[in-house]
Amino acid sequence: MTDTAEHVPSVPSAVDGAIREAVATGLPSTIADLSRLVRIPSVSWAAFDPAHVRQSAEAVAALAEETGVFDTVEIRQAPIGQGSELGQPAVLATRRARNGRPTVMLYAHHDVQPPGKDEDWDSQPFEPTVRGDRIYGRGAADDKAGVMAHIASLRALTETVGDDLDLGLALFIEGEEEFGSRSFANFLAENRDALAADAIIVADSNNWDEKTPALTIGLRGNVTFRLTIRTLEHASHSGMFGGAIPDAMLAGIRLLATFWDDAGSVAVDGLTRYEGSTPEYSEEQLRAEAGLLPGTQPVGTGSILSRIWSQPSITVTGIDAPTVANASNTLSPVIAVKVSVRVAPGQTARAAAEAIEAHLMANTPFGATIEIDELDLGDPFLVDTSGHAVGEAKRAMADAWGVEPVELGVGGSIPFIADLVREFPEAEILVTGVEDPHSRAHSPNESLHLGVFHRAILAEALLLGRLNAQTR
Repeated sequence: MTDTAEHVPSVPSAVDGAIREAVATGLPSTIADLSRLVRIPSVSWAAFDPAHVRQSAEAVAALAEETGVFDTVEIRQAPIGQGSELGQPAVLATRRARNGRPTVMLYAHHDVQPPGKDEDWDSQPFEPTVRGDRIYGRGAADDKAGVMAHIASLRALTETVGDDLDLGLALFIEGEEEFGSRSFANFLAENRDALAADAIIVADSNNWDEKTPALTIGLRGNVTFRLTIRTLEHASHSGMFGGAIPDAMLAGIRLLATFWDDAGSVAVDGLTRYEGSTPEYSEEQLRAEAGLLPGTQPVGTGSILSRIWSQPSITVTGIDAPTVANASNTLSPVIAVKVSVRVAPGQTARAAAEAIEAHLMANTPFGATIEIDELDLGDPFLVDTSGHAVGEAKRAMADAWGVEPVELGVGGSIPFIADLVREFPEAEILVTGVEDPHSRAHSPNESLHLGVFHRAILAEALLLGRLNAQTR
């Protein structure tokens, strides 16, 4: 990982200058198109209307068509696993490389997380709202801004080079990333020839801050599952049997507590950590970016960024149990919890899942019955930073932002990258993004910093322009 530093700009070319002007001139229409996408509530989770995801895919396909860049633009779906159920619609647009130029795959996703409660938002989640230098709305940052970064960079590139565009392109805008990319591997296999590329730009990550770009070189993997705990055949009166009968809530609380030690570090044998250097990052910065309440202490040991980037973590993200409003004096026979495990680079998600299962079986109290299902796995990722495209990407970022980029680790997961590595082992994978530490992706009041958006588009457009001038 590298610290931030001032950048000495490259000697500008005429093409670079024209791209800068095209990006700046096109920014208002880019923001307007982003706003139209944000208004589509394209939540890909099973409980939400899939028609909205279809509508979103159609809107993205129309934007791709309007660039005039692609030979073909299609909406496609692939099966989930070995079954017949299809995943959510994705957009696939392709352009054949000419005159020996490389091919670049541009990835983002058009689906979004559920918005949560409207009252937790300062404005409606699907009504994009500009306040200050940020635009607020679900998907404004994650990842419809990534979609528009690709579209806007292509617009600027074609406006600048016109008929001299020889770069090969494969635009892949997924429709179910927020729901586990369940058909992703099959989609890659079915469309491998169309997607094959020399470099892959994944626009779905963070920047160091609002003024400093980042190239993500490390990602934690993930294991998510539902854990169901049962102790009774039926509910019983807590006054009559409480004190002798272990209800499911008691067993569940005791079991879940075994995930962590007294410092809040993960205490599951078999989950490993990755030893890597990290930039300076203070507790004060953590508090400001995460919204940690005064008096609440961080958890874990080691440097703060190592806890986020290089160590495993476990979070209980949901509980199905009687609500407070409906609570009665009853012993609960069953509860279910959703568990999200982040896996450190260097360990496979499968190995982590096996360690978690062994831990749960060994620590289940009172002879309770447990069941693990809805298991999703995503392997972690480490980038080889020695490649040509990585160097070009970092130079383009520095020229667009005026600051050298940071090599970033990310505590979140992009599980499908392991599928990209497996399917396209020779391609260089560049994980970029339009978010910053205050974007609050997945949370109420998600937002996009418009200055970051501008610079991210410019960096990608400069990179594409330079690759367009190079042979493979």
